[in-house]
Amino acid sequence: MLFAVAALVGGLASFAAANVPLPSYHYGAPIHVECMNRSSDTGEHIELANHQLQWIPFPTCNETGEPLQFHYGVEGELNCTIPLISDPFFHLLEFYIHNDAPLSCRLPARPAPHVEVIGEKLPDQEYIPLIFALAGTLQASHMHISTHMNVLLHSMPKHHMHNHDSGVLDSAVSYSTSPMSHMAGSFTKKLIIGDPLPFSFSVRWFPTPMLPKTEGRVEWQGLGGHVYASTVFYSLVSFIAGLLVAGMYTLGVVLPRRLKGRSMGGATPLGYGVGNGWGYSKRKD
Repeated sequence: MLFAVAALVGGLASFAAANVPLPSYHYGAPIHVECMNRSSDTGEHIELANHQLQWIPFPTCNETGEPLQFHYGVEGELNCTIPLISDPFFHLLEFYIHNDAPLSCRLPARPAPHVEVIGEKLPDQEYIPLIFALAGTLQASHMHISTHMNVLLHSMPKHHMHNHDSGVLDSAVSYSTSPMSHMAGSFTKKLIIGDPLPFSFSVRWFPTPMLPKTEGRVEWQGLGGHVYASTVFYSLVSFIAGLLVAGMYTLGVVLPRRLKGRSMGGATPLGYGVGNGWGYSKRKD
């Protein structure tokens, strides 16, 4: 293991010494998701002939006809419906939900290098782990799966950050939300063998391994810019406060000045009209 790490570090150093920069993702570049192949009977990982783990693409999404992939720096909602749940995959889902085995996947930290240096070995592909914490409940004949998942992706820190910036992946995580919502009949899928499985992913990007601060200085608002609920709330409060101040000024200052010296026919009880102030005046004989 130490020899492999030393060889990887040496390869990266020699590659960098040749003045060939390591590749990085550009904004919108596809990032393919690979997952650990597991036995549907035992949940154990499957190895290749050389005893290395076998990685396979994430199941194909019905929306795109391709396995699940993210795009560097692109945030938003992403749908991926697995068209049909086979019997083996159903049993794998049981392992994932029961936490007997994790849904272990990985992402390439960098794009594959496209520049070759004569006499130098290309650096090995680097990966970061992505564990999908899939939540749900198991029943005798079916299961409930929380199909909405948050996906948080971090980039390596850089000395500059701009919208639509390039970079390298640092870390990632994904987890189900509202796993008990099947009690209310929403946000989860009642699944049996042969059903489609509609996943939805809320994808967010961070330019460093650190999460944004909620106290003190806000360090970052996303690669594409965020509009947070707090921003909307403060904007709404400021707008309402402005309306109240303007209304109080109008009623307390502007309106009395305009009404002073002007007869309103006793139409209001403000004391500026003629008569008893309730809409009529005494009849003169």
